[in-house]
Amino acid sequence: MRDLTNRTLTIEKTFNAPVQVVWDAWTQSEHILKWWAPNGMDIKVIEHNFKVGGKWKYSMPMPDGNEFISEGTYKEIINLKKIVSSADFKPMTEGVELQTYFKAHEEKTKFIFSVIHPTPEYCKQQEEMGFYNGWGSALNRLEVVLESLLK
Repeated sequence: MRDLTNRTLTIEKTFNAPVQVVWDAWTQSEHILKWWAPNGMDIKVIEHNFKVGGKWKYSMPMPDGNEFISEGTYKEIINLKKIVSSADFKPMTEGVELQTYFKAHEEKTKFIFSVIHPTPEYCKQQEEMGFYNGWGSALNRLEVVLESLLK
């Protein structure tokens, strides 16, 4: 097995929601629209084909009139447990792999999100560019979506 520790950034979180609810919020475009972008930003789902080999593509209009494009291809899906996808976040991050794990724990979900970069240097650069703030903010928004889904 390859040692990916120096090329991987990981966020672990426990959500106060059953795994099915967290899975749906992560995988269904009507929910993704509500949390994927940073606070105050809108997102458009251009493509969302949730199956192995399927593509996803989201667009976020930027204040300067340009668009920030997030896109990738699903490589592995194990229902309610794991999603692996290629990912490009143009123009900031390209050629990474997203690994997302969901683990049911009573009525909560242990969630592990890792981004694997092509090189240790690129990984360090992405961390310094604000990886934890950016994804942390999105996951906080996801938490709010989960709370609304449980009502």
